[in-house]
Amino acid sequence: MKSGYVAIVGRPNSGKSTLLNNILGHKVSITSPKPQTTRFPIQAVYEDVRGQIIFIDTPGIFGKVHDPLSKSINPMAQETLSQGPDVVVYLADHTRDRDMEENKSLGLVRNINTPKILAINKIDIKKPTYLPHYKFMEEEFDKTVMISGLYKNNLNYLLDAIFELLPEGKKIVDATDRPTPALNIDSKIYIAEIVREKAFLFLRKEVPYSLTCLVDEITHRNNNIVYIKTRIITSADRYKKMIIGENGRMIKEIGMAARKELETATNQKVYIDIQVETNPHWIDQLT
Repeated sequence: MKSGYVAIVGRPNSGKSTLLNNILGHKVSITSPKPQTTRFPIQAVYEDVRGQIIFIDTPGIFGKVHDPLSKSINPMAQETLSQGPDVVVYLADHTRDRDMEENKSLGLVRNINTPKILAINKIDIKKPTYLPHYKFMEEEFDKTVMISGLYKNNLNYLLDAIFELLPEGKKIVDATDRPTPALNIDSKIYIAEIVREKAFLFLRKEVPYSLTCLVDEITHRNNNIVYIKTRIITSADRYKKMIIGENGRMIKEIGMAARKELETATNQKVYIDIQVETNPHWIDQLT
């Protein structure tokens, strides 16, 4: 059998988290239209009769960075690559032209001596396309696959290519012991990420990157309800008002969406108590 670590690398919003979620068939990494959604590498297991893959979903690589949060995120993909994954999947979004972020991401991948796959994503979208600007990159990669991570097109070909390049080896993780849904995040972090995703989706551009989530308590109560106490922390009172919304409508929408997803994932009744706090220094404390 084959086994190994596979890093998914690319610039922000290329579709890395969506790709990983759809390969695995369940969510391990949150997604949103915002390009800073994934803030730390997430590892998750894929298995079939051919072997075992430990996927690493890395944060997108930014071109110019100014704020402390982006400055802390950028080195994470480089650190993942420096640890020597067995295969790198470089995800390119053909609907956007190459730019500084793309060149920076590609430069990191060029510097490692590891089998590489170029996965050109979002082939379900016909226009706009800058496909000729990416096709010439094929000669730098061991394999090229055209995929749609969102609609799961050609993901079987991508897995075929990965297994072909992986080394022979035993399972890295015992499937009977592996945590769900991911290897390197506990349930509190996973729940906090789900709440943060819903906040991003509902708030859109109103509160860009100025919030984080912390889960303080997970309790299984006698009535078979999982009680979750969590905080959304934002950097200013004006953002706090937006997150709560008029008559508390926005925070109710966020909580309802998070609760429904967690109930589906766990097959249990869930109650989420969400408080909103202001801390102008939360980004510095996070980084």
